[in-house]
Amino acid sequence: MRRSAQPNRDAEMIRPAHCPGPLGNVLTTGNRIRGSSRRSFMRMGIAGFASLSLPSVMRLQAASPTTAKKKTAVIMVWKPGGCSHIDTYDPKPNAGTEYRGPFGTIGTKIPGVRFTELLPKQAAIADKFTVLRSMHQTAGGHPAGSMQLLSGDSDTRDKPKPRLPDWMTVANYLRAQEETTRTNPLPRYVGVNMSSEYIGPAYIGETYSPFSVTGDPNAPNFVVPNIGLSDSREVERLSRRIDLRQKLDTMTRAFDQYGELGALDEFETQAMTLLTNPQTKRAFDLSEEDDETRDRYGRNTWGQQLLLARRLAEAGVEVLTSSLRGPLCGRVQNWDDHAVNHHVFDAMRFRAAAYDQAVTALIEDIYQRGLDDRVMVVVTGEFGRTPKINYQPSTGAGNASAATGTKQPGRDHWPRAFSNIWAGGGIQTGQCIGATDKRGEDVIERHCGPGDFLATIYHHLGIDASKVFIKDFNGRPTPIVDHGKPIPELIRA
Repeated sequence: MRRSAQPNRDAEMIRPAHCPGPLGNVLTTGNRIRGSSRRSFMRMGIAGFASLSLPSVMRLQAASPTTAKKKTAVIMVWKPGGCSHIDTYDPKPNAGTEYRGPFGTIGTKIPGVRFTELLPKQAAIADKFTVLRSMHQTAGGHPAGSMQLLSGDSDTRDKPKPRLPDWMTVANYLRAQEETTRTNPLPRYVGVNMSSEYIGPAYIGETYSPFSVTGDPNAPNFVVPNIGLSDSREVERLSRRIDLRQKLDTMTRAFDQYGELGALDEFETQAMTLLTNPQTKRAFDLSEEDDETRDRYGRNTWGQQLLLARRLAEAGVEVLTSSLRGPLCGRVQNWDDHAVNHHVFDAMRFRAAAYDQAVTALIEDIYQRGLDDRVMVVVTGEFGRTPKINYQPSTGAGNASAATGTKQPGRDHWPRAFSNIWAGGGIQTGQCIGATDKRGEDVIERHCGPGDFLATIYHHLGIDASKVFIKDFNGRPTPIVDHGKPIPELIRA
């Protein structure tokens, strides 16, 4: 599902005057550009340059002065389709055979906590992250489940597009309002192979959508198109196109009621910086990593995606999302392990090694490179899988799926209980939060919902979610989180 090009209709951030922090003295801050003008700009100017949507990700992004505290950042590793909690972080070896699955369990660096045998590398560094076993939400479909967790929308119905903006867009928007200049040429928000299904900016507007990186970072010819251009002729050609567009705009500036064209000039300047500054090319260039590091992450798509995420966070990108999908997942290229899609246990085996290695390397690197206080890593999907195994005929042969018509085991959607892991962010690690019942069906200790998940991420980013409202399309102040609080065990002391 493609993002809709929604107009940015005066989305405004509202924060009470008594609220502390850089935004505390700002009651309302209107956007400086509307989506309709942005679309007009893209139609009128810069041809292939505009097709990159670069101006949309260069929204007056500003770096802190060198003397200021470094900006906190979040890397979210997304498992689309929903990962089985029973077969990973919350095994139930004493449950009946119709629940527990075939995998043995192994000890971890967290005393008394066991994972399945599929995650030996993560088990060995479990003291560097915290496991949350008591996540739950109420939506059983992929769209609604993703929207609940990532935007806080409590609606259980699947919708074709989000009603509320996701936390990534919100964070990008709020950070942009705090700052007026940016010396870092990199965008604030980058999505690495992150599907736009089920997420989006809603009433905040496409201006704050991610700079999207697609393709296989493990491929020898992988490049991020049109960044760090070194061809002076190409730079000159783009400059001529900008000059032409600016001359055309001269005729319409008298009618520019909202000052949007002036804002576009600033977007162009920063987008051109992204194109021409060698720092941007270096940040995306995995060949600058030594072979040992690349091998440690895994010479595959997922490993190199997470290595790229670490490089970008280290270079100053503040919001990073990376989706672990594609051929490494199995036949249907996601974690949606219904029996009709995958043999659930073959699928878990098929993807486990790459997943275990890549996530382990990312977490280790965050600590080894001294990023753990500033950068938080969250690894999650939208829900878990049914504790009770079911059997259905396969709908097609392929990796982790038997021939069509072959009955095979699967697990279906399960929002009532699932697990995720958290690292960095200055939090105390080596913990296990919450618990599910003996079959993994329901949370019985430390219930944590989408609002808690979101409030925790916002807290790390310096945003008090209980005090920030953004006006929707109808001008109604809408809270970025209308329920939930930061999870105490997952915030720095």
